[in-house]
Amino acid sequence: MKLFNQTLIILLGFIASSSTASSFGTSSSSKTLFRNTIRSPSHHQAGAGRAFLNIRGGSNEEVVASTSFSTELSAQSSENTEPESTIPEPVPEPVAAVVTSKALNGMGPKAAQPGHLRKLFPSFPWYTLPNLLTYVRCIAIPGLILQFYLSTHVNKNIHSALIFAIASFTDYLDGFLARRWDICSPFGAFLDPVADKLMVSTGLILLAGKYGAVVAVPCSIILAREIAVSALREWMASRGQRDSVKVGFQGKCKTALTMTALSVILAVPDGWSVASAVKQAVGWDLVMNIGMIMLYMSAVVTVTSGSVYFKAAAPVLMDSK
Repeated sequence: MKLFNQTLIILLGFIASSSTASSFGTSSSSKTLFRNTIRSPSHHQAGAGRAFLNIRGGSNEEVVASTSFSTELSAQSSENTEPESTIPEPVPEPVAAVVTSKALNGMGPKAAQPGHLRKLFPSFPWYTLPNLLTYVRCIAIPGLILQFYLSTHVNKNIHSALIFAIASFTDYLDGFLARRWDICSPFGAFLDPVADKLMVSTGLILLAGKYGAVVAVPCSIILAREIAVSALREWMASRGQRDSVKVGFQGKCKTALTMTALSVILAVPDGWSVASAVKQAVGWDLVMNIGMIMLYMSAVVTVTSGSVYFKAAAPVLMDSK
């Protein structure tokens, strides 16, 4: 009986030890799986893996380890998932900032983008250039008179023509730049047409005194029209209707045609006469004939364009109130 009891105890102990060893073997393999699964080059993650291996507790160990393993994988996934490196798109400059920047440079809100010269000399006050060109045209008037009467150079007539032609070109250039850069100053709006009329009137008077009636007749027509239209605009402005007689296409054509004709006639050397031009239309005589034709055409356009202004102002002129 005693032997039987000892044998039974030994058998139960063996069974119990086998069951316990089997249990630990399962846990060990589970830990080995964890070790192989959570291996990472990150030192922090390796430390977390070793923390799993220190968990103890039989069947509850597997549940806790599984939950911790899932949590660790989620943390690892969130750590390894780095935000994509994206290049920030350029933020467009606000419209108000653009307008302010152009206003600081003296340009209007509708000004064109800077060209090569403006980029090359950004510190230059480009917004003053239209008015500077108008000043140059005004200064050219006494320069033309001095050159016309005092110069003794063999090519003095060509020099006079160059002065007048360059000054006439500034009339187009300052208007072009003012529109391109959206610049409008009260003084510039006043001085620009005045400088044009002074320049043209000076050229007409100089040539009329040199060539007599052949130039004095169209000169008188052009000057009479300029005085009449200027008076009409002044009167319409006093009535608050100046826009009714603003410069039109015919007026611009008249100005361009007159300036071109005067530039050509000024270049002709001294000694020209109508008789010589009729006999031989070659050389400078031919050039003079072309200039005279353009001058008379300018006088015709002057009359037609002036009639357009008076026709537009007729309702106000004939108003009995």
